[in-house]
Amino acid sequence: MSKYSFILLSEESEAFLEKLQELGVVDITRSTKPVDEQSSAKLEKILKIRQAISMLESLDYSKDADYEAIRKAADATTIEGCKMQNTLRGKARIDELNAAIATAQKSLKQVSPWGEYDKASVDALSEKGIAIHYYCVSDKKFDQSWESICPLEVISREGGNVWFVTVSKVGEPYEFPVSECSAPELSAGQAKAKIQELEQEVISEKGKLVCLKEKHLPHMREGLANKTADLDRYLAANVATEAAEGYICTYEGFAPTEENENLTKAFDEMGVIYFSEDAKEEDNPPIKLKNNKFNQMFESLTGMYGMPVYGEWDPTPILGIFFMLFFAMCMGDAGYGVILLIYGILQEKKIVNIGMFSSIGKLIAVLGAATAIVGFFLGTAFGINLAEAAWVPDALKSVMLSGDVEVAGSSYSLQMILAICIGVFHLCLAMTIKAVLYTQRFGFKETISAWGWLLLIVGGLIVAILAMVGFLPAGVTKILLIGIGAVSALAIYIFNKPGRNPLINIGAGLWDTYNMATGILGDVLSYIRLYALGLAGGMLGGAFNNLGGMILGDHPTWHWLPYVIILFLGHTLNLLMSSLGAFVHPLRLTFVEYFKNSGYEGKGSEYNPLKK
Repeated sequence: MSKYSFILLSEESEAFLEKLQELGVVDITRSTKPVDEQSSAKLEKILKIRQAISMLESLDYSKDADYEAIRKAADATTIEGCKMQNTLRGKARIDELNAAIATAQKSLKQVSPWGEYDKASVDALSEKGIAIHYYCVSDKKFDQSWESICPLEVISREGGNVWFVTVSKVGEPYEFPVSECSAPELSAGQAKAKIQELEQEVISEKGKLVCLKEKHLPHMREGLANKTADLDRYLAANVATEAAEGYICTYEGFAPTEENENLTKAFDEMGVIYFSEDAKEEDNPPIKLKNNKFNQMFESLTGMYGMPVYGEWDPTPILGIFFMLFFAMCMGDAGYGVILLIYGILQEKKIVNIGMFSSIGKLIAVLGAATAIVGFFLGTAFGINLAEAAWVPDALKSVMLSGDVEVAGSSYSLQMILAICIGVFHLCLAMTIKAVLYTQRFGFKETISAWGWLLLIVGGLIVAILAMVGFLPAGVTKILLIGIGAVSALAIYIFNKPGRNPLINIGAGLWDTYNMATGILGDVLSYIRLYALGLAGGMLGGAFNNLGGMILGDHPTWHWLPYVIILFLGHTLNLLMSSLGAFVHPLRLTFVEYFKNSGYEGKGSEYNPLKK
């Protein structure tokens, strides 16, 4: 990155920032949050536009029972005014109308037993001194002898209930054995008409939304981009440092070094005063990652933890390789890997389109391919143990990593030992990267302790492995281990911080020893999850297979249907659960175990240039 400092008249600030947006490569250091009421208002409008666009993008009335009517309403609609407000208001109105329809349908159910009547005529009776009383009782409770008390007319009988009315003169004493119910506010026909009226308004509002989506969505997206750029420019303007009683302001920005020639030419044409220099780590410039197409798929995972600071290493290349391996081991099923591979390809080609996965179809396909390969070597496909299946050729079984191995007189699962060995290698790689890159950033003098631990752990492991395979004689092994221990002890306890009090160095070394002894073992054991999750997924898949087999029996007929249903639902559930675990746990191994031991900080800010 190159650092640019600009000096200009305050009145030229707005035009200057607009030209920077046209260039689209200069990152002006600025806030990512509102800084005052005006920027808050701008952000609020952006969020509303984004909400409206999201509503329209997810809009689909093709399966609506009234689709044809909605289509006609859309074709006949003309939208006036703010498209964002029309969208939000229309969606809110539809929600209100649906609630009103639900209330009206409930009201219709209540008034239906009273049938059709002329409310004006009923009200006229009241004016003539005749009161009407409304009742609803169960069939068992209804007594025909009530007709002797006062005139009584049964309106309807339905669902074990009787609806009836009685009449009396206004002002005269009136008593009846049961309690009155509320008089119906509408007739059944009026209630139905009200529902139809509300449904027609819903169709009209839905037609407006369809019209907005088909005719105005591109303009709304363009408006969102313009509003966002405007807010970006406003936030950039607010970080200017003023001088000369506000007549002059200065800005600081960063741009990729390869853009220097183009920017120099552009700034000279603007007539702006500027200074350019190479960015330094203390400037905390923004970070623009540079990776090949494979590693670019995993940059979002790096961003989840945090971008590297300037001068720090980009962990994405190593993160990508190991995340892919860890995901495959946690899934541990070749069949599920094939399904993910197919889905990823379909998602990438937009044949299948699930919004939340729209941008990672290629990543899903790559993870699926890795799972299919690793799952084969682990000997599992759709919960079937391939190493024990009679239809799998012996030549293929011979390359599968199954069974147990003897270690120090005890028997352990080969796959568990493999997971631990991968974890040890991953942590050793992390410690090596930390020592090398810290030396580049801070110098060897500041990283002696890191080299001491690297020599002790990695060097000790290498010597131990060579001795175990018989490459090193016992005497040579002993001398090498003593030498490694002595040099490491000096680096860890005596020279970990040259120039500092030796007693402080010893104390710091002891503290590092405590942290390393309590942490490194736990870190290594964390990698057992690679074996445990794959084993759990395989066992659960096998359980569904066994359950389906029990239903199928030896002479299946109709049993095929429940068998297929059990396998489909069971393996779908297992695939989804396994995918979740296979995503989360490799991230944990990377973010906690690996980044901790590699010294990765991840406190940098992402390169975000001003642009149109």
